[in-house]
Amino acid sequence: MAKTTKTPAEVLKSLMEEYQLNPFSLSKAIKINPTTARLLVLGKANITVPIALRLSKFFGQAPNFWLDIQLANDLIKAGNDKKLTEILKGITKVQKPTAAAKAKPVAKKPKAAGKAAKTNTLAEKRKKAAKAPGARAPKGKIS
Repeated sequence: MAKTTKTPAEVLKSLMEEYQLNPFSLSKAIKINPTTARLLVLGKANITVPIALRLSKFFGQAPNFWLDIQLANDLIKAGNDKKLTEILKGITKVQKPTAAAKAKPVAKKPKAAGKAAKTNTLAEKRKKAAKAPGARAPKGKIS
């Protein structure tokens, strides 16, 4: 895939040059760790939503500006990933079910008659579990 867009780091570097900023002054202005700011400028860290919000407020753009640049960059990287490309080749598009498959009647379970039916079912399950081989006696009862 051909590279057609600028990376977030390139855009950030050009804005920092325009405003005569360094990574440390940027980090203090948008209240992030100086190491994070340096990694952003080097292109080794991604623009996250909180960082996009901070950069947009600081430079006067919409947060989508930064997120769109990051997304475009991520898609370019993914397109160049050979393992992912091979995986994608093996995935086929899902097909909608035919009308005949949709028309199959689904058997409905009868609704239980209130709380008493549920209690009986639970009591029956407990009795079966107690009769099972290797079952232990309930705590608090002496048998």
